[in-house]
This record gives sequence, structure tokens and C-alpha cells, in this order.
Amino acid sequence: MDLRQLPPLNAIRAFEAAARHESFSRAADELFVTHGAVSHQVRALEAELGVPLFTRHGKRLALTAAGARYAQQIRTALMMLADATRDVRASDRDRRLVISMLSSFAARWVTPRIGSFIEQHPEIDVELQSTNALIDFARDDVDLAIRFGFGVYPGLHVEPLLDEVFFPACAPTLNGGVLPQTPADLGRYNLLRSDDELWRPWFDVAGLDTLTEPKRGVLYQDSSNLLQAAIDGQGIALVRRSLAVHELLKGRLVRLFDIDGPSPWHYYLVCPPTRLGTPRVQAFRAWLLREAERFKVVCAEVDARRAAGKPVAPAREDENAGRMRPA
Repeated sequence: MDLRQLPPLNAIRAFEAAARHESFSRAADELFVTHGAVSHQVRALEAELGVPLFTRHGKRLALTAAGARYAQQIRTALMMLADATRDVRASDRDRRLVISMLSSFAARWVTPRIGSFIEQHPEIDVELQSTNALIDFARDDVDLAIRFGFGVYPGLHVEPLLDEVFFPACAPTLNGGVLPQTPADLGRYNLLRSDDELWRPWFDVAGLDTLTEPKRGVLYQDSSNLLQAAIDGQGIALVRRSLAVHELLKGRLVRLFDIDGPSPWHYYLVCPPTRLGTPRVQAFRAWLLREAERFKVVCAEVDARRAAGKPVAPAREDENAGRMRPA
């Protein structure tokens, strides 16, 4: 067969995932694309093959007989392709460290620090997978993960990494520099919206019974984008301390009020017990725990300065490790 006549791989992957889940939405979540993209890919594949692969009853999907046969055959082919790829990579697998984590945490916490690990361990090839999907260690070729959750992950090695709190923050230039003086003043400002950082729990801690969750404006699904919107002066955001401290030290954000909103979720280092003893995982674990302890010290220093009524000073660069710390 002329391989140029094969359907696009993206269409085949979209169909296989939709067939396995019997849902375009769940397939879209797995592939990190939209529902519409999966639907479009499947319809294009059906048009190219000239046969229907699904019957559609409203939002329900069911494979046709031809679709079921095709799904089984291409699943076998995709598994063979995955195995072949894994075999090629196996030659340097002991050197490759694959880490999965939330996109926001990767961008705002790990990436500014990872250079020091690479300098200390040039023999390890680091692969950061930024994803908001929960990886499956039994299926995915991942060594360890940093998860933001409750810390209950049966069958896995779990270590606490960082606690989390939420607080309001904004650009120092917001509203011409005229910022709210009391929590009640927030009602006169644009409050940024997020899927993860909801205002209601913080309102309750602050005693703001009359304020409601903002309903207008952009809804940010990624905490890093929410933080950037606040930095850019679009409004006041409820931010995670782990993501915001660096921006406070640089002066790009200012914290409003000394009221923490407790988080039900915290950060954990998670990995299969079989991977824990490997040299690459041990090296990263030791480095990560040291970085977490340094970060806690910085947070304590920032809190102490605020408690003493002192401004958070501009940061200076730590020349040895490339980390930010108060001056």
C-alpha cells in the first residue's frame, strides 16, 4: 500500500480515543484539544474512508460494526508504534528523567529553578511534561510527578512538597496606583475569574458576606495565565502563593491584605515505588526537596517583612543558583 494514502495520524488518534471512551469530550481531554477538534477529525476520517464509524444519538456515541473493527485494528497498530518508539528510547532511558506536573507550576515554579539541577547533573536528560491531566504511571512513560491535590494516591510513593494558600494580588500600577485599603473595597474593582482559584472561600475568611463570585470577564483555566493577567493590570486576582512569590519579589505584583485563604490542595512528589530507587529519580528528589525548603524560607522572610510593616524589597539574583530572594 502507498503510505501516502494513509489517513492523517492525528485523525486516527482522535478516532481511537473517541472509540475507547465512546465520547468526544473525554477523548478531547485526553488529547488536550477541544471537543470540536475531535469531532472534526472523526468526521474527516469518515469522509475519507467513505463509511460511518459512529452512530450519533444526541450526545451519545456508539461504534458501528465497521468502526468497532477499525478501532481494534488501529489500536493494535498504535500500540506497535508505541512499543517501537519505546524500544528506540530505551537505549538512553537510564539517562532520561521524565517529570509530569501542572502547566502553571511548571512555568512559574520549576522552570525558573531547573537550571541549577541541570548544572549539577549534566548526565541526566530532563523532560518536563506540562499537563493538567492526571497521568497514569502504568500507561505513561513518566518517572515521577508533582501533583496538586489531597495527597491520596494509592499504590504510589507520596511525599509532601509544599503547602498552599491563596491571597489577592494585583499590579502596583492598577487604577493609577490607588489600590483597595480594606477587603470591602474589592467590590469596586475588577476581580479576575478562574476555574481553580474561586473567590468565595476567601470572601468567607475575610468576612465578606455581601460579595459574590465574579460572573463577567475572561474565565482563566490556567493559573499562570491568571497571574499574567494580574501582572498586566487587568484586575485583581486570587493567586497561589507558590506561583506569586517570585512576582512579589520582582515588584510586578503587590499582595493585598494579610488574609490567607486556606487551600484544600497541596503539592506532592509522587512516583511508583519501583522508580524511587533509580539514580535519576533520587537525584531529582533530593534537589526538589532542597528547593522546597529554600522556598519556604523565602516565604517566611516575606511574611515577616509584611508583619513588621515593611515593604517587600526588590529581589536580587542569587548568582550561585539563579534563585530570587529578598534583598
